[in-house]
Amino acid sequence: MKASPSDQRQIIDVAAFDQKTTALNHTASTLPEIAELVTTTTKSHNARDLRIGAETELNDVKRELLRAEADVEQIVTRITRDEARLSGGSASPKELEQLQHEVGTLNARRAELEEVELEIMMRVDEIKARITDLQNQEADFTAQINDLNIRKENALAKINGELESIAKERSETLASVSSEFVALYEKIRASNNGTGAAALVAGACTGCHLSINTVELKRIAELADDEVVRCEECRCILVRGA
Repeated sequence: MKASPSDQRQIIDVAAFDQKTTALNHTASTLPEIAELVTTTTKSHNARDLRIGAETELNDVKRELLRAEADVEQIVTRITRDEARLSGGSASPKELEQLQHEVGTLNARRAELEEVELEIMMRVDEIKARITDLQNQEADFTAQINDLNIRKENALAKINGELESIAKERSETLASVSSEFVALYEKIRASNNGTGAAALVAGACTGCHLSINTVELKRIAELADDEVVRCEECRCILVRGA
């Protein structure tokens, strides 16, 4: 295939644009903010799940507290009733003795139940404190996520601006290159890890960075300037005098 020296030099410019585009796309996909967003979002979700779990636990413990309070209230009611009978003086000595014994037993039971009630109230306070801490964590993570999103979008906007500028220059450069030569370049680039053309510099291909043997260099030197040369190693278009 033949292509004018001008077209060959311009295809090197296009190859440079493509390399810059690949590098920028890689930069866009590997922004540190992206990895931080994944990590921070995971932490936020974990905090949210723990908070929801704690809120469920709190509801259960509150129901447990209501039952404990009802148990205490029931005992207090019985104690109040028995003490009223004791104070009334209408009971027989034997009944008074039984009532005194029952009041003593009920007071002991009341102390046990109030201890249980206190323990449950402490659990309620502990869970509430845990929920507050988790809510604060969620708020912190939300702020971090918002900041990371802003930083990511700013970085992407800058990269996209560069990509648009490169795409424009690339299009303008290709406009004056023969369509057949461009088609060859694109075909090679698609099958060669994105490298379609490279310069021949100091006896080496800048595409695969391998030296070209002396015999091949001599053969290339004897070719006409418009002859399209391919690297024997990476098969990309090898441009002389670029």
